[in-house]
Amino acid sequence: MTDRVVVAGAVYDRGRLLAARRSSPPELAGRWELPGGKVEPGESGEQALVRELREELGVEAEPLERIPGEWPLKPGYVLHVWTARLVSGVPAPLQDHDELRWLGPGESGTVDWLEQDLPAVAEAVRRQPGGAHR
Repeated sequence: MTDRVVVAGAVYDRGRLLAARRSSPPELAGRWELPGGKVEPGESGEQALVRELREELGVEAEPLERIPGEWPLKPGYVLHVWTARLVSGVPAPLQDHDELRWLGPGESGTVDWLEQDLPAVAEAVRRQPGGAHR
């Protein structure tokens, strides 16, 4: 059986990385993640990311590159992460999130990330424009 892919965006704007705080389900509420969601049948990862960021945050974003690797989430699901550039709109927590925060270089440790997202977040931070971690 093939794992279902969940995509997330390391969305950058003006040297900052976007973090989103989960509002549901209850076991994830209050923890932070890179925004995204499940790939639907017939979609590429990039198409799913664009759709999910539009639905969840009300923005248009351009996927840039896939961060190498995949990370297990819950059984049957794996996470793929793309770097992305904000094209238009102001992110707002429309679905599944109750707060958003732009994190500048060196600020990624100021939020309580979901454990399963930590390896992907570390890679996203390493690629953060203007970051000291390059």
